[in-house]
Amino acid sequence: MGPIYNMRKQSHCFTNTHSVSANNSAVAWRIDDRAVSYLEALEFMETRTANIFAGCAPETVWLLEHPPLYTAGTSSAPEELLEPNRFPVFKVGRGGRYTYHGPGQRIIYVMLDLKKRDQDIRKFVRDMEEWVIRTLLSFNVIAERREGRVGLWVAQGAPTNPAYRENKIAAIGVRVRKWVTFHGISINVDPDLSHFDGIVPCGISEHGVTSLWDLGTTASLPDVDAALRQSFEEVFGRRTVREKVLDI
Repeated sequence: MGPIYNMRKQSHCFTNTHSVSANNSAVAWRIDDRAVSYLEALEFMETRTANIFAGCAPETVWLLEHPPLYTAGTSSAPEELLEPNRFPVFKVGRGGRYTYHGPGQRIIYVMLDLKKRDQDIRKFVRDMEEWVIRTLLSFNVIAERREGRVGLWVAQGAPTNPAYRENKIAAIGVRVRKWVTFHGISINVDPDLSHFDGIVPCGISEHGVTSLWDLGTTASLPDVDAALRQSFEEVFGRRTVREKVLDI
């Protein structure tokens, strides 16, 4: 069996390392062009969310890619890991079940203070969904919510057609600590969809996965990033400011 990592909390408060002031009403917008290891991403989120709570870091949205890996949420079942030796597996504290992350997938980690948003977790999740829906619509892809199924789904074919199917294009998994959010969203832009075969994605075996490229939309990650930024400002009503990726 491949390595399985258990993630533990670490937090520190650094007050002088942010290019966006914690007192600024803008949200720090970070884009990382390299493949960020999952351990590094977890460490950053733990530190940044602790600093947001302490008032010494700005709220943050971080866009990145990971090398191929699986994550196991708090509701994951062992039998849903079909190929345990294929990629590293990380047990994490977010909600949900098994997910895949890898190249060609845009990961969006969202670190926001819900005390500024009426401490309404349900509304936050709905806003996250709406954010993705609007982003994908800018590429003429209609993503929809489905009752009882987490994430965003794309219907392919007419409902009366035997070949009709609904495939997931975006996954959502969040955690909230002291009213500060972390983890977030993954959007399939152009990943290797065969990598999802090693798990039962999000515990749902009767539906598949898709991507923008699989649907015939050859958008690049920078294209998706630009659409994400515009839609975020529309949905959340917050201005964003680019933050240097070297900052902690």
